[in-house]
Amino acid sequence: MQRVTERGFDKEFKFRASRSSGKGGQHVNKVSTKVELVFNIPKSKVLDIDEKILLKERLRHKLSRTGDLRIVSEKFRSQFKNKKICIERFYRLMEKSLKRPQWRNPTEPTKASVEKRYKLKHSISEKKQNRKKIDLNRLSD
Repeated sequence: MQRVTERGFDKEFKFRASRSSGKGGQHVNKVSTKVELVFNIPKSKVLDIDEKILLKERLRHKLSRTGDLRIVSEKFRSQFKNKKICIERFYRLMEKSLKRPQWRNPTEPTKASVEKRYKLKHSISEKKQNRKKIDLNRLSD
């Protein structure tokens, strides 16, 4: 299977730059260093239908109504570095979201584990029986 980074997602990226919040003094007020990567899943030509359905399901809390996935970075004062971080986050998210879970072969409990469970249940039951009050009238019968 082709790696996610080699599939050509970068052709479908849209970037927006805006002023970053936080520290920076006068510089932060005039330079747009915050980067937002926007990727529209329904309109993507790189993804097949099954992958689109899978991504919509797994990333539903991160998607807009139109199916846009937005990834924002304002960590650095450099627009270039923030753009690079957005791309890395996107590919990590795609790797994680498109990965199919490994099929688990169901097994039955071993004979020893079943016996161990029954012994534990029996000992707990016995412990509780010993806590009960003794009825002296029943003993004399």
